[in-house]
Amino acid sequence: MKLLGHILTDRGSKYAVSGCPVASRADVDAALKALKRDRAYAKATHNTWGAILGTGGPIKGDDGEAGAGMVILRMLEREGLTDHLIVVTRWYGGKHLGGDRFRHVQTCVRAYLDGL
Repeated sequence: MKLLGHILTDRGSKYAVSGCPVASRADVDAALKALKRDRAYAKATHNTWGAILGTGGPIKGDDGEAGAGMVILRMLEREGLTDHLIVVTRWYGGKHLGGDRFRHVQTCVRAYLDGL
């Protein structure tokens, strides 16, 4: 798993992004489990993720951040990137971000995609 770590901070909330190649739902589950072995990621408020599997189509997990998985999927579709998992992690900072949280997810995914 490639961890880019801390990408941005807004009103106390911190965002990070990570990802890796995957070929199946089992690979996605294994990658998420490996990520959460890191205590900081295990204690995060949200680990939202998305992947487009060549064999199974799009899958996502919002982890309580409604709509964030779909943002990741849309960006993966635009890039034409299949068989790759991207996880955006948020540590809640105490203030609601409203729609800005989707912009932050996009910023994190873009940072990851630019590093490929």
